[in-house]
Amino acid sequence: MIDPIPLEDLALLDVLEQISQASEAMQVETEMMRRLEESALIEDHEDGVRLTHAGVAMCKSLQHRVAADKLANEIIDKRENAGESNRPLPGERAPVEPPTIP
Repeated sequence: MIDPIPLEDLALLDVLEQISQASEAMQVETEMMRRLEESALIEDHEDGVRLTHAGVAMCKSLQHRVAADKLANEIIDKRENAGESNRPLPGERAPVEPPTIP
C-alpha cells in the first residue's frame, strides 16, 4: 500500500489553488499567508495576492501527486479484485514469465 499524501500537503494544495483562482470566498489565515510569502510561494501584486513561479510549481507538483496516488490506488484495487488474469492498465508492464531451466 502506498503512503497517503499528508493532510498538510492537501491543505496547502487547497490554499494554493484558491489563490491561483483568485477565489472571492478565500479565507486564509494571516499567519498562513505570511508563511507562504516567506516561503516565496506567493507575493503581493497590484491585483491582490498571486502565486510566484515556485508557488505554481508546488501547486502542479501536489496536483500530480494526488493524481498519481489515485491512479496507484485504482491499480491496486484492480489487482486485488480481478486477480492475475486481466491485462495490465496503461502504465503497467505485463507480467514476464521466468525462463525455464532445461
